[in-house]
Amino acid sequence: MEFQKDNTFVSGRLKSVTYAFKGAVKLITTEHSVMVQFSLGILMAIAGFYFGISKTEWLFQTFAIGLVMSIEGLNTAVEKMADFIHPNYHERIGFIKDIAAGAVFFAAMTAIAIGLIIYIPLFF
Repeated sequence: MEFQKDNTFVSGRLKSVTYAFKGAVKLITTEHSVMVQFSLGILMAIAGFYFGISKTEWLFQTFAIGLVMSIEGLNTAVEKMADFIHPNYHERIGFIKDIAAGAVFFAAMTAIAIGLIIYIPLFF
């Protein structure tokens, strides 16, 4: 069976959104690192409501959560693809995976900085 692209605008976009939603659910339900990040995002949203953060703070917090989740998803995709291409340990594959994990580290550190900037003044 050959893949046939849906060229109609509306149904093609709806299928794309459906696939994206399925991918997000797969990420959240199967990848432990994404489960942790998603849980932290939920906790930060609850904290935002509890402390009544400003609209600007909500924008930064939402951006930070989305950034970490997005980069974590890309990292997972890189790791899965690398494992598929070369299932055994290989130095170059390890290097590629480390770089992808480093991108998550940068996003997470950015999110932590944003969280500290928002929430530390609320405690003091």
